[in-house]
Amino acid sequence: MSEELLSKKDLLEVTGISYGQLYRWKRKDLIPEEWFIRKSTFTGQETFFPKERILERIDRIQKMKENLSLDEMAEMFSPSVGEMNLTKMELVKRGLASETTINLYLEQIKESPDQFHFEGILTVYLVEKLLQSGDISLEEAKMVIQVSNEYFAKEKQSYGELVIIRKLGVSTCFIVQSTTDLVIEQGTKLIVKIAFVNEIEELRTKLI
Repeated sequence: MSEELLSKKDLLEVTGISYGQLYRWKRKDLIPEEWFIRKSTFTGQETFFPKERILERIDRIQKMKENLSLDEMAEMFSPSVGEMNLTKMELVKRGLASETTINLYLEQIKESPDQFHFEGILTVYLVEKLLQSGDISLEEAKMVIQVSNEYFAKEKQSYGELVIIRKLGVSTCFIVQSTTDLVIEQGTKLIVKIAFVNEIEELRTKLI
C-alpha cells in the first residue's frame, strides 16, 4: 500500500501558500525534510509530498501562526522531546492513559519504573487511544508495546510510523521510517498506520 502523494505545484494551488512560505517553513523545521520527496517524471525531477500529512501540517501551521512564532511552532512540531518524566499516577490524572493500559505496558516491558520517560508516555498514550477506539485487540496492544519499546531503545532522535496489518486473523506489527513506498500482500488488511510525529504533536498539547 503506497501513501498518496501530492505534487509541489498542486500543494501550492490547494493551500494558497507561496513557494517562499513553503521553503521558509522547511528551513524552520516546521515541515520535515523527509516529506520533500524527489521523483523522476516525464518533465524531469519533481518534488512530491505525502498528501494527507502535508495538508494536515499546513492547516495546523496556518491556524497556529496567529498565536505562535515560527520558532515556537518548530518546538511544538519537533520530534526531539528532551527530558520529560511522569509518574503512573500523573499519567492517569492527566487522562493520558488508564491504569489498565499502564499495567499492560509494565507487564510487557517487565519493569516497574517510578517515572515514565517520554517514549513510555507516548507508547501508553497511543495504546490507550487504539484500545479505546476498538482498532486493536489486547494481544495487538501487547505487540505495539513490545515493538515500540525495542524501537525506542535504538532510535533516540528519529520517529517512524507504526503499522499493524492483519491477514486470516493473524496480526503483525512493525515500525518503518516511512510508509510512502510500503507495499503489502494482497488480501492483507491495513489496521493501523500512525506517524509517531503526529502523536507527539498531539501529546505535547496535552502536556502543556
